[in-house]
Amino acid sequence: MGRMIITGVDRSARSRAAADWAAREALLRGLPLHVVHVSAPDDPAADERPYRPETVADRVLAELGRRHPELTGRADTLSGTAAPVLRGLAEDAELLVLGLRGEGGRAGVAVGSTAAALAVACPGPLVLVPGALAGAEPPGRADGVTLGIDARDPVAAVVDLAFEAARLRGERLHAVHAWTFPPQATCSPFPVLEEDRATWEDQEVQMLSDALRPWRGKYPHVDVLEDVVLFTPAEALAHTARNSGLVVTGRRSGGTALALLEHARCPVAVVPSCAVPVGPRPWALRPL
Repeated sequence: MGRMIITGVDRSARSRAAADWAAREALLRGLPLHVVHVSAPDDPAADERPYRPETVADRVLAELGRRHPELTGRADTLSGTAAPVLRGLAEDAELLVLGLRGEGGRAGVAVGSTAAALAVACPGPLVLVPGALAGAEPPGRADGVTLGIDARDPVAAVVDLAFEAARLRGERLHAVHAWTFPPQATCSPFPVLEEDRATWEDQEVQMLSDALRPWRGKYPHVDVLEDVVLFTPAEALAHTARNSGLVVTGRRSGGTALALLEHARCPVAVVPSCAVPVGPRPWALRPL
């Protein structure tokens, strides 16, 4: 099977918003879209819903086709539990795209159970989209893409995805490196001296510049804003992402991603450290 973008859908408006984002991304990347609905076997509530499970994916794809006539793709209904089924499909996907919550989400819960399960275990890049339809974000965004990067140990797949997303959109990349005081400072009973803080911060700035240098060479036309902040990674991204259309973060334990998703106002791409880096891809759509 060729590379494609997969979006998992249900009957919710949040799911359709995620599918619309996935369709736009497929067009940007020159890839087909695979719309998937996972239906629990022998669902007793199926007959009580507006339309039957086997029609959900077809309806969403038809709606996307009317909105994006250039889109190519297919729709499938699969049986099982959503998280493991989608996790299996994601092994061969360019991106897996879901809503932050589905039709079964409880009021007051920011991240649904399927999204949370995949955020910590998806084998490939996962994009989780909040409720607004793509293209309906508040005006005045300064950054197209925000990248959360550990300058001490950058993960190639994470940085590649962020630079490629910024290149495709023709927008600025905001690279954010979070840092903390060294152990000797945090254990000291005395306040940190300003000159010490300035020295440590300068070291972090240089470290971030060195970490990004290979990608600046690979993507010379991407405008990059380098930012070093004295926060935890989740706090740093939550703060800087307010002016972003897409946040890209890596996943080692999944803790940072889950903390960020609780406050997400724009799509968040979670990339596992084992993901394979990708480079620029052709713009022409390939048929299925």
